[in-house]
Amino acid sequence: MKLKVTQIRSTINRIEGHKRVIESLGLGKIGRSRIHEDSPSIRGMINKVGYLLKVEELQGE
Repeated sequence: MKLKVTQIRSTINRIEGHKRVIESLGLGKIGRSRIHEDSPSIRGMINKVGYLLKVEELQGE
């Protein structure tokens, strides 16, 4: 399964670690999306900064 991760909130005035997680997910601007394989490491990053993201599960890809 794959996950579509979209940034919906800004990283201004956020914890530095959270900014680095957003960068490592390939995001950085509001509205930018990336598709990632579902793995424990990706899930951990999403859990850490979930308040900045919208996550959708993609089926059949």
